[in-house]
Amino acid sequence: MSGQRSESNYTDVVKWIDDRLPMFTYLQKEYGEYPAPRNFNYFWNFGAIAMTMLVLMIVTGIVLSMQYSPDASMAFGSVERIMRDVNNGWLLRYMHSNGGSFFFIAVYIHIFRGLYYGSYKNPRELLWMLGVVILLLMMATAFMGYVLPWGQMSFWGATVITNLFSAIPLIGEEVVIWLWGGFTVDNPTLNRFYSLHYLLPFVIFGVVILHVIALHVTGSNNPLGVEPKGPQDTVPFHPYYTVKDMFGLGVFLIVYAAFVFFAPDYLGHPDNYIPADPFLTPEHIVPEWYFLPFYAILRAIDFNIWFVPAKLIGVVLMFGSILVLFVLPWLDTSKVRSARFRPLYKQFFWVLVIDSFILGWVGANAPGDPVSPWTGGFKFITLGQIGTLYYFGHFLVLLPLLGWLERPRPLPSSISEAVLGSSAVGGGAVAGGATAKPMEKS
Repeated sequence: MSGQRSESNYTDVVKWIDDRLPMFTYLQKEYGEYPAPRNFNYFWNFGAIAMTMLVLMIVTGIVLSMQYSPDASMAFGSVERIMRDVNNGWLLRYMHSNGGSFFFIAVYIHIFRGLYYGSYKNPRELLWMLGVVILLLMMATAFMGYVLPWGQMSFWGATVITNLFSAIPLIGEEVVIWLWGGFTVDNPTLNRFYSLHYLLPFVIFGVVILHVIALHVTGSNNPLGVEPKGPQDTVPFHPYYTVKDMFGLGVFLIVYAAFVFFAPDYLGHPDNYIPADPFLTPEHIVPEWYFLPFYAILRAIDFNIWFVPAKLIGVVLMFGSILVLFVLPWLDTSKVRSARFRPLYKQFFWVLVIDSFILGWVGANAPGDPVSPWTGGFKFITLGQIGTLYYFGHFLVLLPLLGWLERPRPLPSSISEAVLGSSAVGGGAVAGGATAKPMEKS
């Protein structure tokens, strides 16, 4: 009897709150009853995984900020104190530093999944563009966070990257001084980066909310790229996909925990355990791994083009490699979304994936070094130029042409037909006059 009474009281409290602030009704509608396509595969887990990692980063960051000292003379020592003297400080620091890497892993997989399945196409253009905004904010936040330990790689990474803005004609030098808060990377720079690193995750969280709202307005894409045509094509988000997301998240967190506990420094750089020294430049300055492809693009041009200096061209290409994603919905002229039905696009997509890994490899090495002892004069700078050329060629040349030249495979007439088979849904015609074959269940 007492159990029934407490359950009734709980229901009454929820109803009382919901009558005045209908958040439970909203959650039930948007996450309980929300009709999701019935053929999601596990690549659709990475949106929820990225959201979980963002929350984890915010929570661990807030706790770490209570012990961190944003002063050039104390920053490195305060990080060491967190690692040695603060109760479980080592765990919080490793969760935060590795969490940044795993946040990028989840987001990069999320982006490439969108590229493969055409999730950027009508009517989801704004949804995609908000995702690119999130990526830009993540990169800014991660860069500023990398400066905070005030080790050698932090200091010199900040010096190199902020100096890039000096390539802007007319106002470049003033922009750099404004970023530094002085005439060199020093205490004002650290204070500014600390403030922005603390603030920007909450901005990211706000844009993520807009991203989710846009998703629920347009509906989710799916592996077939075919819009749901009725209740037979959808299932309630809960419990079907909440359980699936929890399983995917559990596997992801196991891998994440393995790095936190067994290889916490594997994704970092050993030079960052040396205090910042403005008079000692590291032999090879490299950013974190998730910036390496963009770093390779930045360094790809080592020659002036007419009156335009190589440094400015590199900066334009680096920012352009991300900005090109904003106009991707209009560059891809094909009417078919999913690469499952686009044989040529599928091949070029995997070339893009390989190209991205190659650019990451190039970014991790000195431009003048040979690729291998057997390649003679073939150096990383040349490989980076080839990779950069393909990256931009993929988006600016191949995608527009493929929309006109490619002949996609026939699309199934509905999601349910593809998932259950034509016999289970009473048959059905397929665009192009062919019969759809049953496809694998997600």
